[in-house]
Amino acid sequence: MPLVDPVTMSSSISKGAAAKAQSLVKGTTAATSKDTAILLSTHEQQPISLRQTPLAQSARHVFPALLATGFLVRFNALVADPVSTMKTALAVVVALQLAYAVICLPVVGSQQGKPARKPRPGEKNLKKGSLGNGVGDGPGARVYVTAIVALLLSTFLTPVLYAAMVLFGAPFLTHGAHTFLCAAHLAALVLFPIFFVHGVDSASWAAVGSFQAPFDETFGGLVGGVVGAWLGAVPIPLDWDREWQKWPVTILCGIYAGHLLMRLLGGTVLFGKRF
Repeated sequence: MPLVDPVTMSSSISKGAAAKAQSLVKGTTAATSKDTAILLSTHEQQPISLRQTPLAQSARHVFPALLATGFLVRFNALVADPVSTMKTALAVVVALQLAYAVICLPVVGSQQGKPARKPRPGEKNLKKGSLGNGVGDGPGARVYVTAIVALLLSTFLTPVLYAAMVLFGAPFLTHGAHTFLCAAHLAALVLFPIFFVHGVDSASWAAVGSFQAPFDETFGGLVGGVVGAWLGAVPIPLDWDREWQKWPVTILCGIYAGHLLMRLLGGTVLFGKRF
């Protein structure tokens, strides 16, 4: 009968068990990390669908029509007095965007598929849309708070858009009010809806900023507004001697035309597609 060293044997068994346990933990951790990454990637790449209520589905067409009609009606006034016209129109645009967000857009976090938290003892079981995730039939307090926060964030970034316009050739020593109000219109149209549906999530904004996000109404409106502002500068240096060529009338025309067009396409034929 062969002799067995109990010390060596126990040490080998312990080392083997420890190595197996360590490899099992590593495999479980890697699988969990992979599943989490896939889940996060899937969520981040999902386009934003509008609310499915009859009011939201009707209002999604009404608000763009109101924006376009208001801009066309005030176009002659915009050419005659850009600063005064943009200042008075901005309040109307902000009001329409707020109503559009509250009625049509899902509040940030409502499309993440998180399980609902069970109410604690003593808490009432709130219905969807009352004070919960804002995806029920009626907007709740969270929707209004998110709309106000999104509006504030868009306002804070207006000077950044103003600086970007100056860097791209806007007058710096003159027409400061013209450029700032133009930037404010751009922020209300393209930034506010993005903040409302994505909040300040870094991954979502990285996808939006790199133009890797899937098309929906909010991302399409942003792309259209930015590209429209860039294309709107084309007629300014042309020697046509027209009043509407002065700064920033054509820029604002490009912003509204591009935003409304891509907002429509992003929510329909381009929905879910990427560059």
